Amino acid sequence: MASSSASDQSQLQLETEEYRSPLSPNKDPKYKKNKRGPNKFFKLLNSKKVVPYVFISPFIITFLILTLYPAIQGIIMSFQSVLPGQVSFIGLENYSRITNGTFYKALTSTTIYVVLTVIILTVIPILLAVFLDSKLIKMKTFLRASFFIPALTSTIVGGMIFRLMFGEQDTAVANQILNFLGMDAVNWRFNAISGMFLMVLLASWRWIGVNMLYFLAALQNVPSELYEAAKIDGASKVQQFWYVTLPQLKPIVIFVMTITIINGFRMFEESFVFWEAGSPGNIGLTVVGYIYQQGIQQNDMGFGAAVGVILMLIIFVVSIINLLVTGAFKRGDE
Repeated sequence: MASSSASDQSQLQLETEEYRSPLSPNKDPKYKKNKRGPNKFFKLLNSKKVVPYVFISPFIITFLILTLYPAIQGIIMSFQSVLPGQVSFIGLENYSRITNGTFYKALTSTTIYVVLTVIILTVIPILLAVFLDSKLIKMKTFLRASFFIPALTSTIVGGMIFRLMFGEQDTAVANQILNFLGMDAVNWRFNAISGMFLMVLLASWRWIGVNMLYFLAALQNVPSELYEAAKIDGASKVQQFWYVTLPQLKPIVIFVMTITIINGFRMFEESFVFWEAGSPGNIGLTVVGYIYQQGIQQNDMGFGAAVGVILMLIIFVVSIINLLVTGAFKRGDE
C-alpha cells in the first residue's frame, strides 16, 4: 500500500508540473521566443552601426524638411510665374529680369556690408578675447557677460533703440554728441554712408560678444609652453601675439569669417528695422530685402525665388573662395 501511495503522489506531481509548465515563463518555449525578439531588436538598436544614425536622425529629418525641401521648391519656383491660383512654367524669364540696376545696387550694398562686418567681427573680437584672457584684467566674468548680452537682444528691439539714438532731430543722442564736438547734426538714415554705418554698427553691437567667446574658448587650448618658448627666445608681447596666438586661432578665425560672410549676405533685419517702408534711393537695400520687396510686396514669387537662387550661389562661391584662400582645405601636415 505504501508503494502504491508513493506512486500515486509521484504521478500527481508530474501531472501538476505538466499543468503548470505553460504558465511558467522559464519553461514555456513560446515565451522564450517572444522574449528573444525584443532583445534582438534592442541589441540591434544599441549596436555601433545603428546608434550613430539614431543620434543624427533629428538633424537629418530637420534638414530634409526645413532646408532641402524648401530649397528644391524654391529652385522649381524660380522657373515659374506664380500668381494667385495660377502657376505656369516660363523657363529662364525670371533670371533674365535679374540683370537690372536695382539688383546690382542691392548686391553692391550687401557686399560692402559683408566686407566691413567680416573685418570688424574678426579683428575686434580677437583683440577683446586676448584682452580678457590677460591675467592683469579683473572682473572677467562681468565683462564677458556684458559683451555677450547684446546677442540675447532682438534685432528689432535693438534697432529701435538705435533709431532713437541716431534720429534726425538735434535732440537725438548722436546729434547732441556731434553738436557738443562742434559738428553739424546728421540725417543718419537718409545718407548712404551713414546708413551703412548704422547697419554695420547694429550688427557689430550684437555679434562682437559672441565671436569674442569663440576666440576666448580657443585661447584656453593654446599650450602655455609655446609662450614660454617665445619668451626664452626674447619675443615681445606683440611678437607672441603674431607668431603664437594668431596661428593657434586660425581654425576659429576661418570659422568666424565663414559664418560672418554667410550671415552678411543673408542680412535683412538690420536693414528693415531702419527702413521698413524702403530706404530713399535704395541706400539700405540688400539682396534679401530685394527678395522681400519683389516676392512679398510686389507678389512676384517666381522672380523673388530666382533672386534667392542667385543669392544662394553667390554665398556658396564666396564661402568656397574664402575657405580656399584661408587654407581650410589643406591638410594639417602640409
